[in-house]
Amino acid sequence: MIIIRSLTKSDFVKWREVYHFYAEHYQVSLTDEGLNTTWGWLMDAQNPVSGIVACCNKKLTGLAHYRTMPSPLRGKNIGFLDDIVVRPEERGSCVATMLLDELKSIGEQEGWDIIRWITRDNNYRARGLYDKLAIKTDWNMYEMGL
Repeated sequence: MIIIRSLTKSDFVKWREVYHFYAEHYQVSLTDEGLNTTWGWLMDAQNPVSGIVACCNKKLTGLAHYRTMPSPLRGKNIGFLDDIVVRPEERGSCVATMLLDELKSIGEQEGWDIIRWITRDNNYRARGLYDKLAIKTDWNMYEMGL
């Protein structure tokens, strides 16, 4: 049985293991400093970044990091999904859908009208799910290095 719940302090080791799958997928090298900073944000109730996890038989099978994001044009907050990952052996199961459903419930409680996220264009497997649950927009994303 899969349970979706908030991330807790006791999840650190299992969270780090699953988060490495996310970094590998996007070819990003994680550092201890970066992991500790992100974990600190997730554990700080005053920080806007929060996390939920999917657990099955005490095994962390997936996670999602999200936050409230101001939308100046709307004059209200919306939700933003920063990261979502499922263990490779669990992909294609219901874990990602369950995480997104929980995020939708959180958004309803928070009064968000929408939840946004981005993914790589070639992330076809995830996009197949996203196309079923959400609407693909026509926005382009840019990054400016500093």
